[in-house]
Amino acid sequence: MSLASPPSHVYAIPLRTRFRGLTVREGVLLHGDAGWGEFSPFWDYDVAESAAWWRAAREAADGGWPAPVRTQIPVNVTVPAVDAATARRLVLGSGGCRTAKVKVAEPGQSVDDEVARLEAVREALGADGAVRIDANGAWDVETAVARLRVLDRAAGGLEYAEQPVPTVADLAAVRRRTHVPIAADESIRRAEDPLAVVRADAADVVVLKVQPLGGVRACVRLAEQVGLPVVVSSALETSVGLAAGVALAAALPELPYACGLATAQLLTRDVVADPLLPVDGAIPVRRPAPDAASLAAAAAPPPDDARWRERLAAVATVVA
Repeated sequence: MSLASPPSHVYAIPLRTRFRGLTVREGVLLHGDAGWGEFSPFWDYDVAESAAWWRAAREAADGGWPAPVRTQIPVNVTVPAVDAATARRLVLGSGGCRTAKVKVAEPGQSVDDEVARLEAVREALGADGAVRIDANGAWDVETAVARLRVLDRAAGGLEYAEQPVPTVADLAAVRRRTHVPIAADESIRRAEDPLAVVRADAADVVVLKVQPLGGVRACVRLAEQVGLPVVVSSALETSVGLAAGVALAAALPELPYACGLATAQLLTRDVVADPLLPVDGAIPVRRPAPDAASLAAAAAPPPDDARWRERLAAVATVVA
């Protein structure tokens, strides 16, 4: 398959709940000698940033992944910025997940909304479950420090707070002023220098996502360089893209935390007949392949199909 060749399939799948500002998830599926790959950068990623997503898709389709060292990946349930009742329902229907990642810092919501959501999640998980939050870099340092005190109490103890502030310097400042462990996400996947987080002593955990970082092997190398505990998370992909995250989590020497790879639960359908969904809180290490019926049901309408093909052509030019 040449860099400029047209994609195999363009998909558009509605989400069950608005997430990351999206109501529909879109992307492209490629098929090569090694299997299926997914190219699905969000639209706020420009052509240059999207090149890493293309490399990840081509690795999956043409090169394959490292051998696994485990057969099951423990995963968290992802709770969007929903009301307390919905949050509780999502946890109870999560396929046995014992860890919940809860979105906070949603525009238009108050701290009371966040407290109610976290209390509902804790009640659903029970005392022995783990609760983590993700603010997507929305707070400043003072807001983060104050909010973490409140949300830590509401959650009955936070496992960690993911990207509470936008910059590495801010992460380091927050980390010095709270006992809640800090996880870096955007400061890794959207950074020109991901190792700046380590030099600044700005995080306790790093979140790695295969597509934004250029593939499974690139993530394995980065994990070795960073030397911090890793949580593998999804970029809200279909099960084709999620399989790459599962492959990364399966290849890492150590996996101390549940991974954020149960996000197929957020899609109304998938491109495979047997999606990667948790059973007893874990996803088996496997690679489901799309089937004709699922692909047809998820096919993007012609205008979206054309827009993604134009995007791929632009990215291919940058990569070439």
